[in-house]
Amino acid sequence: MKVSVSTITISELDVDLLFIPISKEVIEGGLEDLAEAFGPCVEKARGDIRGDGSNATVLYPEKGTAKRIVLVGLGESGKISFEKLRLAAAKGATVAYDVKAETVGIAIPSLDLDGDDTAQALVEGFVLGSYRFTKYRTNAQPGESAQRLVIQTTDQDKQVRRGADRGRIIAEAVCTARDLVNVSPDEKTPVLLSKAIEKTGKKSGFEVSVWDKALIEEEGMGGLLAVNRGSIEPPTFSVLEWRPENARNSRPIILVGKGVTFDTGGLSLKPTKGSMDSMKCDMAGAAAVVGAMEAIAKLEMPLYVIGLIPATDNRPGENAYVPGDVVKMHSGKTVEVLNTDAEGRMILADALSYASSFYPEQVIELSTLTGAAVVALGDFVAAIMTNAEEGSEERLSEMVAAGSESGDRVHPLPMFDEYNEQLKSTVADLKNVGGREGGAITAAKFLEHFVDYPWIHVDIAGPAFWDSGKGYSQAGGTGFGVRLVTRYLQQISEKKR
Repeated sequence: MKVSVSTITISELDVDLLFIPISKEVIEGGLEDLAEAFGPCVEKARGDIRGDGSNATVLYPEKGTAKRIVLVGLGESGKISFEKLRLAAAKGATVAYDVKAETVGIAIPSLDLDGDDTAQALVEGFVLGSYRFTKYRTNAQPGESAQRLVIQTTDQDKQVRRGADRGRIIAEAVCTARDLVNVSPDEKTPVLLSKAIEKTGKKSGFEVSVWDKALIEEEGMGGLLAVNRGSIEPPTFSVLEWRPENARNSRPIILVGKGVTFDTGGLSLKPTKGSMDSMKCDMAGAAAVVGAMEAIAKLEMPLYVIGLIPATDNRPGENAYVPGDVVKMHSGKTVEVLNTDAEGRMILADALSYASSFYPEQVIELSTLTGAAVVALGDFVAAIMTNAEEGSEERLSEMVAAGSESGDRVHPLPMFDEYNEQLKSTVADLKNVGGREGGAITAAKFLEHFVDYPWIHVDIAGPAFWDSGKGYSQAGGTGFGVRLVTRYLQQISEKKR
C-alpha cells in the first residue's frame, strides 16, 4: 500500500473514502466544522455516532471532494491511547474494504499526542486492518484492500511524514509474519521456509545464511535432529544478520524464533480438534523474527542484530524420537524425553546454546511454547520471563512498556529456582517436561539451562494465532511479536545515543 501525507484541507481531499476519527468532546460539541466542510449530513448523523468507538458511521457528503466520509468516535480526549487510534483506523479499513475504496484519506485528529506517533498508530491500524489472506481463494472476495492511503494534517508535517512511514514499514513487516504463518504447511517445509526467509532478506536488506542437515549435524544440534527424526523433510537452521556501519552496539542483540513448521506432537500425538488443526502456526516465533528483521532493516535501525531460526516439523514417522530417549544437546547437556510434544524447547535449546558463540549483549526468544501460557493469560497477552542476570527487572519493565506502546501486550511470570525441581531426571541432566503445574514457567526454566547471557523468553502461544478476528487482526496468524520486538529495540537504540 502506498502511503503519503497531504496538508490540503479535508474538504479538498479527493479520495474514495475519508476516515475522520473524532473525540467524544467534538461529537458533543456539535460537529460544526465538519458540517461546514461536508454539509448537513454530518449534523443529521450525530445521534448515530458513538463516542466510544464501537461503530463506524458512513456518510455521503453534500459538499467537499471525498466520495464518502467515515466517522469513528475515540472516546474522551484525555483517555485516547495509540491502541485506540489503531483500533479506530482498523474500523475505517473494514469500511474501505467493503466499499472497495481504492484511495483512502485519514484526517489526523487534534490531540495532545505527538504527531509522529499518532500518524504511526493510524497507519498501523489501517494497514493491519486491511490485511486479508486470499492466497487460496478461488472466488472473488466481497471487497478489496485500498491501494493508496493519504494522511491529512494541518501541522507537524515532518513529524507526521516520519510517523506514517514508520507505521507503514512496521505494519507491512507484521503482514509478512502473518503470511508466513497462514501459508499451508505443505508450502512451508523447513527448506521452503528458509527460502522465504532468504527472499525477505534480499527484499529488506539483511543477510541470510541457511544451514542444511549436514551442517546441523556437524554443529551437534542434537535437539533439532531428534525432533526431525520422524520427518521425511530435512531440518534447516537460518542465520539472519543486520549489521549497519553505524551500529551502536559491538556485541549483537540476538532474536531466536521457534520454527516448527507443523506440530503433530510426534508420537505423543495431539488430538485434532482445537489442537493439531491450528499447528501450522507453531512457527509463529520464527515468523515474528523474520518480520522484526524486515522492520529493523527497512527502518535502518542503528543496531547490530542477529536472528536464529531452527526449523523442522514434528511428525510420528518411522524413526521418530520416543519417550524415554536421552538426547545429547548442542551444549553437551543430556535431556530425557518424556513427551515428544514438548519439541519446541528441544530445538530452541540448541539455538540458544549456539547464540553463546556470538557473546551477545542480550537474547530475545519468541515461541509458541506452551498451552499453559494461554491458560494463564488468555489469547491476547504473551507471557515473558527472564533469567536472573544483571538488569533483569529493567529488561522486564522495558519489555512491558514496549508491549503497551506497540499493542503487542505482555505480562511477566516468575522464574523462581524452585521450579527446577520439576525438571530433574533420574537418568539425564534434565527431562523435557516439568508436569502440569506451572507449565509455562517450567518450559522457560528448561530453556534457562542453555543460556549464559541476559535473555528474555516470550511465550506467544496465545496471541500468535486466532480462530476468529479481533480488532485489526483477521482470523489466523496475527504477526504478534514484530511490533513488540521492533519497539523494544527502538528503546535500546535511543538509550545508546
